[in-house]
Amino acid sequence: MDQFISFIEQWVDVKQLTTQVIEFAPKLIAALLVLLAAWIIFRVVRKIFRAALKRVDFQPPLIDLLVDKILRYTVYIIAIIMSLDQLGVDVTTALAGVGVMGIAVGFAAQDAVSNVIAGILIFWDKPFQVGDWIETEEEYGQVTDITLRTTRIRTPRNTYVVIPNKRIIDEVLENFTKHGELRVDVPIGIAYSESIDEAREVLLRAVSAMDVILSDPEPGVVVDELGGSSVNLKIRAWIDSADDARSTYFKISETGKVALDDAGIEIPFPHLQLHVDKVDEAIWQQVKQQQS
Repeated sequence: MDQFISFIEQWVDVKQLTTQVIEFAPKLIAALLVLLAAWIIFRVVRKIFRAALKRVDFQPPLIDLLVDKILRYTVYIIAIIMSLDQLGVDVTTALAGVGVMGIAVGFAAQDAVSNVIAGILIFWDKPFQVGDWIETEEEYGQVTDITLRTTRIRTPRNTYVVIPNKRIIDEVLENFTKHGELRVDVPIGIAYSESIDEAREVLLRAVSAMDVILSDPEPGVVVDELGGSSVNLKIRAWIDSADDARSTYFKISETGKVALDDAGIEIPFPHLQLHVDKVDEAIWQQVKQQQS
């Protein structure tokens, strides 16, 4: 043992090392206390901050983002910087380097930053939420997830569509779930020779018998357009949920067609009718000569 101590003393100045340890110990303790204080502060502030955000009706995903990510990392980064300062590390140069790096990354990731800002606006403004049926960017489907960068929807074809949040913010978005009950509009045409009132009665009777159609508000049939070869009607029926919108649209189309057929009401196909009022005799003679 004595030989080992003698060997150590040959290579290490024990007295100087002891002095350095004694001088460094308060700094290390101070740095650890800063980290401990930051942890305690975060635990306390997190509950207060989360409760405050809930009171102003923030959505849970946005609360998780602000509290568990942004607030936590901010507090811990500040605590680490203060701890390094307690240990005598010059953090000024490091902070300057981080700032320059942040600017470079910001320029390189402008689209990503734009999508993140758009995601925060979506959480704040709440144009839709998970479970809603929406149409945007010519895509129709049910929202399955909202992240800071993208919104994911599931289409009726069971495909998975990922849309950048910036494009959603910049485009017109239609939410089919926001107000609960939804009206389904289905076009159908009848011949000009048919009675509109009779066709309306037949269609209303057939549509009202469908289980998914609400009786209040009542369904209706209106003249939407006087087309080139048909009087174009529009069946307007209400349903409880946008979940049934597409299937109801197809079912109403089929039910309306069958009901009009059973009632003997013609659904015309597109056609063109040509009327000749007057043709000079000379022209008829030329036609006859060509035929002969």
